[in-house]
Amino acid sequence: MPTTVAVTGAGGFCGSYVAAAAAARGARVLSVGRRGGPVGRHVPWDPASGSAPDLAGADVVIHCAGAVGDPLPGSPAAALLRTVNVTGTARMLEAAAGRPVVWLSSAVLYAPAPGRDRVREEHPLDDRFGVFGLTKAAGEALALAAGAVVLRPRAVYGVGDGHLAPRLLARARRGLLLLPGRDTELSLTAVENLADACLSAVDDAAPWPPGAYNIADESPYRRDEAVRTLLAAHGVHARVGHLPLLPARAVAAAVGKLSPLRRRAEPFPTRHAVDALARGVVLDVTKARRQGWTASRTLAGYAEAVAAGSARRR
Repeated sequence: MPTTVAVTGAGGFCGSYVAAAAAARGARVLSVGRRGGPVGRHVPWDPASGSAPDLAGADVVIHCAGAVGDPLPGSPAAALLRTVNVTGTARMLEAAAGRPVVWLSSAVLYAPAPGRDRVREEHPLDDRFGVFGLTKAAGEALALAAGAVVLRPRAVYGVGDGHLAPRLLARARRGLLLLPGRDTELSLTAVENLADACLSAVDDAAPWPPGAYNIADESPYRRDEAVRTLLAAHGVHARVGHLPLLPARAVAAAVGKLSPLRRRAEPFPTRHAVDALARGVVLDVTKARRQGWTASRTLAGYAEAVAAGSARRR
């Protein structure tokens, strides 16, 4: 394990897990970002500022800082995504100055896969997949050109998640959650598995070669059952219904057209959200496994952790 690990975005969801895991393995941690992380020394940096972070003393850099969402093109939120995910990446890479870098990307970049094929790292990327996908693709290109290890998780979940679980919980109304299209098989990524991959990639004994790597739980899940498990973990027992894909896309298109006056808002559902839920993307993680990495966390483990946390709060 490197002596000192700089974790950008250590105050966020993924970054906090990476920082805590690095400290647990005996590393000193620089928690780089707007907020301090759960461990280590806080190094203030706003990736939206256009400035470079202070990475003095770091042996390696794990770049978790990033903006997420599905904003309308041309909105202030879309501009923020580009500043953080592209300009912020460029400034971080300059500051890294040749240090090993792990950069968190997203499997949302992949184009739809034919049939039931598992998606490998050389699968074509999708240049139509919303503002988030476009900015992540641009940031990833910078990271790969700089020789970074790029990790592509899909739908990261875990205790403290501020996006996936809250959105599903907010839309499970009156015991019913409507999902677009038929049930399908897909990959999910536990945040613990992602954090372990980040640190494995910069292990002194066997650092991973530069390039892109898929990161996901050991086995894929059936979408509807995974959603029910996630909801039940939070005490919500909802029936999952199916909305035909074409009407769901039509609703998303209508919402987008009716939202021009809400330029700071993120409409729902969007075409991006509909396609993400409807597409059965299963990641092939063979490339990461060849580096000795294995995923140990599962959705069932997450549900148990949430239940245990709820019991302690009673």
